[in-house]
Amino acid sequence: MTADDKSPGRGRGNGRASHKPSSRRRTSTTDTTATTATTATTATTTLPDPADLLREMMRIRRFEERCAELYSATKIRGFVHLCIGEVAVAVGQMSALAPGDAVVSTYRERGHALARGMSMESIMSKMFGKVTGCSRGRGRSMHLFDASHRFYGGNAIVAGGLPLAAGLALADHMNGRPIVTACIFGDGAMAEGEFHESANLAALWKLPVLFCCENNRYAMGTALAREHVQTDLATRAASYGMVAWTDTGWMRRHSRRPPVARSTRSEAAVGPASSSCAPTGSGLTRCTTQTATGRSPRSSSGSVQTRSLHSPSG
Repeated sequence: MTADDKSPGRGRGNGRASHKPSSRRRTSTTDTTATTATTATTATTTLPDPADLLREMMRIRRFEERCAELYSATKIRGFVHLCIGEVAVAVGQMSALAPGDAVVSTYRERGHALARGMSMESIMSKMFGKVTGCSRGRGRSMHLFDASHRFYGGNAIVAGGLPLAAGLALADHMNGRPIVTACIFGDGAMAEGEFHESANLAALWKLPVLFCCENNRYAMGTALAREHVQTDLATRAASYGMVAWTDTGWMRRHSRRPPVARSTRSEAAVGPASSSCAPTGSGLTRCTTQTATGRSPRSSSGSVQTRSLHSPSG
């Protein structure tokens, strides 16, 4: 990829980027002030009711359990990656976003999609490949999409959604829209080049991206310490001048508390991510969690995840 390909405001003469995206914004200083004020009123200003969050967690958990049953009975084809054990993270993150914010997720995206407001009917129909499902049934489990909720996947490629999130945020930034793009990914994605490319551009161009790392400490099966020299993944944000928040997303003990804490951290991050006054327009949250099942319902009953509780280094 050349320098011309990397910048939306590229210069044709010397092959180098001649303009930053921020220079193409059409909003005046007055408009920017009004935009910032609008963002403050758009984002959630009060913590949601813990009971409502718990109900939402239980609803998603039951949906995932039903997906596992249908997949094991070969009613659902393809691949199914369950988010059981990570539901608190999804509910907390989605509750902190405004309706107009964009979401880019992973292949464990059903919890995020349901918490975002997509219906069980549209998601389950898609799991069966029916035309009545979202995306008209295409892509099965890993490619949920609903533009009306600004939910842009679902991505089968590890770290594949990060460049997409940067692009969505760039479009909103250039059009002066007070919108945040929440990009959700796992700890395995932070070892991919797409993470560093996307984080660098988001910080350089001050894009309103909230990078949300769901750290289950084993990615798809490799212990964190065997893949990363620095296992405190939140420190990666410092190299890009981003602020970072660290939290836990356990669904087990104190199950009422994690979504509220998660929502609080997300709300704290949404402010800087959407404000043109922040040092950078981007932020990163890292939430330690645990996938309660294996890579898929047919995996070995989550044995890798169980071992991680007693031997974090593998």
